[in-house]
Amino acid sequence: MFALTHFVAPPEESIKSQILQMVVDYLTDISAVGITPSNPLYNLYQYAIGFEVHLYLEAMAGSRDLCVELIVATDPRDPQTVTGFLLYLPVQDDPEACSVAYLAVHNQYRRQGIARAMLAQMTERYPHAELACAVSKVAYFEAMDFAVIAARGPQVLMNTRDHASEGLVAVLDMAPIYRTVEVQQIHTYLLQQHGKRAMVDAEKQRDRHLDQLQRKALAFVQERLGERAWQQRGTQVRLV
Repeated sequence: MFALTHFVAPPEESIKSQILQMVVDYLTDISAVGITPSNPLYNLYQYAIGFEVHLYLEAMAGSRDLCVELIVATDPRDPQTVTGFLLYLPVQDDPEACSVAYLAVHNQYRRQGIARAMLAQMTERYPHAELACAVSKVAYFEAMDFAVIAARGPQVLMNTRDHASEGLVAVLDMAPIYRTVEVQQIHTYLLQQHGKRAMVDAEKQRDRHLDQLQRKALAFVQERLGERAWQQRGTQVRLV
């Protein structure tokens, strides 16, 4: 069993720290890049995406021009233990629409319906919901009433309706994060640890992997939807 709590303001620090730990632990699953621990760049992405989620959680206090909501699953036997979380962004100018940013369930609590329950609670508030996932997870979300509508980079775009919302969703601009002193320090450390050749190879490996994922997503969507997949677009974003 599990309990769900809906947040529109930042959660307490103990909950926040567990969410960030899950982001770090399950980076390969929740990141669009799909980078694996074997790639020397893995630690860099752990920091960057963890920091991104941290900023979204902080934005719930109204510090940025972002609308962020959060659903947290906890163990009723231990209410302080986070078993899963769903971070999503309501769409501007469309009160029925939202876009999933991050979804994760602790590996010790999977196959108990936690993700399904969190998504169901979200779609009760925002029935026109959108998310992006790897090709391998499409069937999982189809079972939760999401349908394929397009390919978006290395992922498949899915929606509870057959089209994207016409509203705008505000998202964080990640480019400045990768230019921060902290990221540069991590990159320098990795360079010293692995060497320049290994880091160049890691970047090439990442880029090849992304290309493969993008081709796979596009081929899957074209097979599923036909050529109209080229014409489909997801909810438009506004960088903050």
